[in-house]
Amino acid sequence: MEKVMTEEQSANAWEPKIVAIVCNWCTYAGADLAGISRIQYPPNVRIIRVPCTGRINPFYILRALQEGADGVLVSGCHPGECHYITGNLTARRKFAALKSFLGYIGLEGDRTLFTWVSASEGDRFAQVIRGVTKAVRALGPARKLVKGI
Repeated sequence: MEKVMTEEQSANAWEPKIVAIVCNWCTYAGADLAGISRIQYPPNVRIIRVPCTGRINPFYILRALQEGADGVLVSGCHPGECHYITGNLTARRKFAALKSFLGYIGLEGDRTLFTWVSASEGDRFAQVIRGVTKAVRALGPARKLVKGI
């Protein structure tokens, strides 16, 4: 007999898709430490490792949202610890401008998050992932962005 889910059950079964664009030197190493330490966090996140968050084109974040991500996390080195001197500060400026733009086009600000996680902060990485997942889950599925923005 085929089991049919009600609308309420299917809504409760929804899990957010989150893309995390992370710095190779700090946040990715923190994620690795969380894994090695077997720290549990939601499996909703797909990690994209980049050399430095300062090199992220804001259109990558828009593209992730266009392609079906419900949330995007950008995470890099703490201020003063960037391997590329000021890359993380450049990323913070780009991200602030992008968040303003996302608000302008009607997308909730909590769908995007910028954080700093160092290589020794596996616990913090897991906490950030839990927090992002909880915030995006509370917002529900993202509305589809029109391609070509």
